[in-house]
Amino acid sequence: MPPLLLNLNTVICLSFALVMTGCNVSSGKQDQIDYNIDAPKAPGGTLINAMTGEPSGLISMIAGESASSAISSNIFNSLLKYDKNLELQGDLVERWQISSDQKTITFKLKPNLKWADNQPLTSADALFTWQAVTNEKNASPYASDFLLVKKAETPDAQTFRVTYEQAYAPALDSWAGLQILPKHLLEGKDLHTTAFARNPVGSHYYKLDSWKHGEYLKLSRNAHSVLGQAQIDQLITRIIPDNSAQFLELMADNIDLMGLDPIKYSRIIPARPELQKKLALYKELGNSYTYMGFNLKHKPFDDVRVRRAINYAIDKQEIIDGVYLGLGINIASPYKPGTRWSNPALTPYPYDPAKARALLKEAGFTDQNGDGILERDGKAFSFEIITNQNKEREKSAVLIQRRLKEVGIDVQIRAIEWASFISRFIKTGDFDAVVLGWGLGLDPDQYNIWHSSQQAPGQFNFIGYQNPKVDQLLEKGRLELNPDKRMEIYHEFAKTLLDDSPIIYLSAGYGLTAIHKRVRGIDNPAPPAGIGHNSQDWYIPQSFRRNEIATH
Repeated sequence: MPPLLLNLNTVICLSFALVMTGCNVSSGKQDQIDYNIDAPKAPGGTLINAMTGEPSGLISMIAGESASSAISSNIFNSLLKYDKNLELQGDLVERWQISSDQKTITFKLKPNLKWADNQPLTSADALFTWQAVTNEKNASPYASDFLLVKKAETPDAQTFRVTYEQAYAPALDSWAGLQILPKHLLEGKDLHTTAFARNPVGSHYYKLDSWKHGEYLKLSRNAHSVLGQAQIDQLITRIIPDNSAQFLELMADNIDLMGLDPIKYSRIIPARPELQKKLALYKELGNSYTYMGFNLKHKPFDDVRVRRAINYAIDKQEIIDGVYLGLGINIASPYKPGTRWSNPALTPYPYDPAKARALLKEAGFTDQNGDGILERDGKAFSFEIITNQNKEREKSAVLIQRRLKEVGIDVQIRAIEWASFISRFIKTGDFDAVVLGWGLGLDPDQYNIWHSSQQAPGQFNFIGYQNPKVDQLLEKGRLELNPDKRMEIYHEFAKTLLDDSPIIYLSAGYGLTAIHKRVRGIDNPAPPAGIGHNSQDWYIPQSFRRNEIATH
């Protein structure tokens, strides 16, 4: 299940931070430490991170956004999870069995599971979570995956069984993404308004200690964690909307890790020996991409000629080179380059302003008054691009604005704080165009994003895309168990999407991360699951820990 929108911080599976009193906490003694020497492993300490956007709540099936899932993934478990090689393994379950007709999955939970409040975690909680995600009043953007279950049952406290009407190819993947919630605390509650969303009780390595709106979230180790104990004691996430401000905190030794933009990764840190001494850099091609999406319910974006014209008018390589310093890939498919799901026969729309002008003319746009801006039916072609406060997206929008002006389209740009961006614009559909990103799951199913049924407020098809052929392909792909036939379905889906241009692919980007060298236990080179796959085993040697001055 993909999170709604991608933040740079989601390149780390574990989200942490410490709230400090200021930017001058680092001492001369800290600056003199040699972080390249060996140091003994010891549990304890605090890991520091920052996020650009604050979660709207910590029930991720309702929030449907990356800020929420980044925090809640430390608090809640799923039935299954992926290991470092992206193979499924048990999280809450010790084993599972699939029936011979591929329609029934029986999960056997591990014995003696506990919630953080020491109450038993049983199959009743899994059943309650399935009921919650499929309940219409909850309007979960993930519901479509679980509505295909025709029957869910709990033969005993450790057994959870689901039966599908038809064999469902992404079934196991979907259960790896659904965080299990406690029935004893949420039964009968409105998941949209419950105080639990800001004061959750989970089962994972950490529990929420405190949350100060606009400032921080503090987590500490959960004594009843179903998977044992993590090495690090505390994780506190500071809310710092500006990436440059985050970087100042990183340099001042007030945070331990952050997602970097290409300039900081490629130029600033390599040019500063004092930063190289204490920061390690990591680069991974993620399963994500940045795009510009149209509101297809607004004219003239309902005209495919207009969408294709804008696709030809934008120089994607200019964005990759100028904004991402070459640390990106020009793509033509909504799948990670190099995987079997990415159609190798597809090529991106080339930069071709002449073709863009011809398509706009064909769609009825002409410059009637000679001011350089096209009109149709007496109305100038002018629209607004909105994005969240993300420097790379804002810079990309500026380059798009310049290129579209060259073909006669007037564009304004507005950058909005994350929570307002989601609640006021994305969930309401009150926009012309957006520059955003998708972070995708491992299964190729993208029903939640592209199927025409997924357009209710809070669901992922917020651009209003409708195409009967795409609907049919997505429905077929979910039920096809043969990997080769399934690949053909998604190749055809990607081709249809490219022809239709409901969005414009701007770049498949790299996850660029800086982590302080005091943090040990990180796999390098990273396995397929990424550097954060074993974050519960990361540790900070006693001699490398800062004098932590936290505000409460």
